[in-house]
Order: sequence, then structure tokens, then C-alpha cells
Amino acid sequence: MAPRKTAPLEYDRLLAYALRALGARSCSTGELRDKLRRKAARPADIDAVLARLKELNYLDDARFAQSFAQSRLANDGVGRDKVVRDLRRRRIGSTLADKAAAETYSGTDEPTLVRAWIERKYRGKDLPAFLAEPKNLAAAFRRLRLAGFSSSASISALKRFASRAEELEDFEPGDAETGG
Repeated sequence: MAPRKTAPLEYDRLLAYALRALGARSCSTGELRDKLRRKAARPADIDAVLARLKELNYLDDARFAQSFAQSRLANDGVGRDKVVRDLRRRRIGSTLADKAAAETYSGTDEPTLVRAWIERKYRGKDLPAFLAEPKNLAAAFRRLRLAGFSSSASISALKRFASRAEELEDFEPGDAETGG
């Protein structure tokens, strides 16, 4: 059976589609623009719909970035760098992403966040025994870096649990920062 092809949407129906999309899940202007691009009959309608949504205060990238950063900190306990990467992936400009993350993380204690993250992700494991193995220690360090924590905070937190954590100081940070 062939996939059903929908007709391109005119301005009014495109606006209704955008409102439904925003009602289902908040998104950035860039994300919504991509969604509308796939549905619009005329490219000019996309800018008109986005302008109308901004005028109605339904679409605000600064508010979205701030809310997203606060949510990631409160619910996931990830580091600042991870929030910035995720915001960039959600089509938020780097300046706005950095500003939102900086404001959200300004009052947080990164070492405490790192320890909480380690305890949550490795609960049920005997951490000193688990991290005594070099491959597990390196993997834990990489996971911390991918979770958005700084190298120094990651190493100092791992030193609390592993006797060989000082070996990480020679670890190449570029190896840990790839991926998402």
C-alpha cells in the first residue's frame, strides 16, 4: 500500500498545524520552520505563520531555551555543556544557548551535580571495585564528559570513588567529547 500523500497547506491551515504542533510539544523557531517547510504550499506562508506566532507570544526562542535548560538541570541533572549541545541541536543559536545555560547553571555546584549523577547512573554497583578496572574508569569519565560536565569536576568526583582516578588527568579530552 502506497503512503498517503497530503496536500500542501495554505496559510490558515498551516497556522492551525503550527498551533497543534506547539500544543503537543514546545519547540524552537528553527524546529517549527522545518516542520512547516514540509507542509507549506508556499514558502512565504512559513515566515508569515512564524511572525504571527511570535506576535501572539506563542513562539519565543529565549523563553524556550531557558525553560529547556531549567528542565534538563532539574529532571536529568546533566551538565551545562550537554544543555548547550542539546539546544544547538534543537536549532537555537549558540549565543542564546550559552546565555540560557549560563543563567540556569549560575547558582549550581558542579561537583555536587557530578556526584549525584554518578550515584544515580551507577547505583547498585560497588563503585570503588567497579572503577578499579581502567576500562570502567575511562568509560565513566567519557560518560561524565558526554553528560556535559567539565573535565576537572569529573576527575575530582571520580577521585572520591576510584583510587586510580589521577590517571585520567592524562586522558585526551577530545576522545571524550565526541558524540551527543
